[in-house]
Amino acid sequence: MFSRLKSDIQAVFDRDPAARSVLEVIFCYPGLHAIWFHRISHWFWKHEFWFLGRFTSHIGRFMTGVEIHPGATIGQGFFIDHGMGVVIGETAEIGENVTLYHGVTLGGVSWEKVKRHPTLMDNVVIGSGAKILGPFTVGKDSKVGSNSVVVKEVPPNSTVVGIPGRVVMATEKPQERLDLEHGKMPDPEAKAISCLFDQIRELERKYAALAAEHEQLKKRLG
Repeated sequence: MFSRLKSDIQAVFDRDPAARSVLEVIFCYPGLHAIWFHRISHWFWKHEFWFLGRFTSHIGRFMTGVEIHPGATIGQGFFIDHGMGVVIGETAEIGENVTLYHGVTLGGVSWEKVKRHPTLMDNVVIGSGAKILGPFTVGKDSKVGSNSVVVKEVPPNSTVVGIPGRVVMATEKPQERLDLEHGKMPDPEAKAISCLFDQIRELERKYAALAAEHEQLKKRLG
């Protein structure tokens, strides 16, 4: 139990440069408190103490501004930065070392009592205000940009932005992986913009090649 608490605290230090001390993290991080409330409510839920599970979850929501259904499954190293407005549905599944920013929703699109919320694989990062809606998987090491709305499967090692969410980068460059290992958080929007510029340059190159071919054809025919 204590090793798990220590791991939760270390996840904050690993991903928030503003964290100054263990005391500050324990008392001043609502995202961490929300995870601890969820651990208790999830235990009640698994042992079929339905009311106690929901009531504990409700208290956690009141205290932290983060709503996590007691039925949700959450792995180790989970980190919610700022926390306010985060909603995680009943059948959501979250892998290890996942990061959510404020205003994120892991929601459903069905009223049926089936798997209706998303699954986030290991090392996924979801930007502030993003909505992940439906019973699909966001692949390992993927990133979702702020305010994006994702309604379909996301491949591993992808960057998704927009409404509806579109994959704008499907692989992670070695330098980006090195930055992550050295504690530098990814910036999905910056990478998406960089990718768009690369696509524009490629289109310009193709246009120039077609224009040159057109000019040569005109000379031959002329």
